[in-house]
Amino acid sequence: MITPEYVRIMARYNAWQNNALWAIVEPMPLTELDADRGAFFGSIRATLNHLLWGDHLWLSRFDGGAAPTGGIEESVNITPTPAAWWAERFRLDGRMQLWAEKVSALDLVGELTWDSGALGREVHKPIGLCVMHFFNHQTHHRGQVHAMLTAAGYAPEVTDLFIMPED
Repeated sequence: MITPEYVRIMARYNAWQNNALWAIVEPMPLTELDADRGAFFGSIRATLNHLLWGDHLWLSRFDGGAAPTGGIEESVNITPTPAAWWAERFRLDGRMQLWAEKVSALDLVGELTWDSGALGREVHKPIGLCVMHFFNHQTHHRGQVHAMLTAAGYAPEVTDLFIMPED
């Protein structure tokens, strides 16, 4: 379904895009970051927090590391400031890239089983599908943040995968 190279490229893409968001978010006033902009999670900060929480949750399923606390409802408030968000984001992106570098083709086959708080039951899905969802979820919510920033008058960087700088 997917390859280790796909995982490495997408982990690198994730870090590249999060760095670009940080460049815009860092100087923004908290009132702008917390303004309800009509997105699913409301604000830029809430969406960034949910994405951080979701990445942490999925990565813990893949690498066996610690999972975040709380559920989807609490995910929007896991960091109180942009600086706190960035510190956690930076650490998690590093962890994600370390995991991606170690992924083998064998790691991407088989089934993943977990207790889903969102569904309220145990779930069994192909690992490859779950890894694809992990990266798709990131892109989806960063797209929401990109749209909110653009609507607020900021100019986020381009997000096209083929434009990502080479290592």
